[in-house]
Amino acid sequence: MANKENIAQKEKEVKELAEKFKSAGLVLLTDYRGINVEDVTNLRKTIREVNGEYCVIKNNITRRALAECGFDLGDSLIGPTAVIITGEEYLPTLKAIYKYSKANDFYKIKAGVLEGKVATLEELNTLAVLPSREELIAKLAGCLLANVSKLAATLDAVRVQKESEASE
Repeated sequence: MANKENIAQKEKEVKELAEKFKSAGLVLLTDYRGINVEDVTNLRKTIREVNGEYCVIKNNITRRALAECGFDLGDSLIGPTAVIITGEEYLPTLKAIYKYSKANDFYKIKAGVLEGKVATLEELNTLAVLPSREELIAKLAGCLLANVSKLAATLDAVRVQKESEASE
């Protein structure tokens, strides 16, 4: 039988975790079976570098915190589960986890909550493979610059033709 202190401690953990979930831009649940200590240390470091938090929390506490936030992630809390939480800038964290899961067959994303809504694995994977904002801006600038260059070359050709006609 759990005593009142243990129950109070667990209720406190659930409330704290629920608050983190509510303020998070992204919450990911991953299956970390087969990951060794060196790999998990490197993954934690990578997640920290992109302002995310990687933690292993008891499934029951995670389930209760998710329920308190109104998130139903079905059977995703079966087996060993790591929880990744990040703030508003969540794409670097999502990309890091996606890249790691592609490089390691045993590491899988189970479920996620994106900006306060339960996201499908397809949505998460689609976001993870999108180019970064900087890459998209660079591509747009390249396209615009190419069009301006073509226009400049055309205008220069017209100028050369007019000059040759005038000199004749």
